[in-house]
Amino acid sequence: MKRDLPATAWAVLGLLSFPGERTGYELKKWADSSLRFFYWSPAISQIYAELRRLEELGYASSARSGPEEPRAKRRYAITAAGRAALSGWAADTAEAGPPVLKHGPLLRIWLGHLAEPPRLRAMVGEHLERTRGELAAVREAMEQTADVPEWAFPGLALRWSERQHLAELVLGEALLADLAELSPQDGASGRQSGGDAPTPG
Repeated sequence: MKRDLPATAWAVLGLLSFPGERTGYELKKWADSSLRFFYWSPAISQIYAELRRLEELGYASSARSGPEEPRAKRRYAITAAGRAALSGWAADTAEAGPPVLKHGPLLRIWLGHLAEPPRLRAMVGEHLERTRGELAAVREAMEQTADVPEWAFPGLALRWSERQHLAELVLGEALLADLAELSPQDGASGRQSGGDAPTPG
């Protein structure tokens, strides 16, 4: 019977589906170097909360390290029941749903009538710099997974993310060009008096 779990639970279980046992901290590092580039990286507290839930369901198991380690650690692994449930969830594309875009800089552009054009251009420039940094991080993660056969499919997701970041750079540069074409008076009435809101046609 397939459980109705939040996406975060399936993501954490997915992290456990790769070879080896991992601590919560190691799962967080893996999420930061993979999941965050195309989905999101749950907080460490969320990871541990989901690990507890998965253990209660019998989808994951854990064991504390022995006295040979200076600090005791709890390592987690996926169970046969967990792998079966995850396989069923991953194959059920009807539940994938549409991608959700929440673009903070673009929301501020949408409210550009309340801001000064130079500040908007500076914000887009800062966004481009962040995107270049993220692109470099994606490529570093791609290098780390390139020669690991078990990570072939995560590698495909990272390759998609690389293309997405490259596209974001193209869109950002185009947005800068669009902002440069606005005349000084464009949006000025909205900054001063609020203006009339557009009505749907």
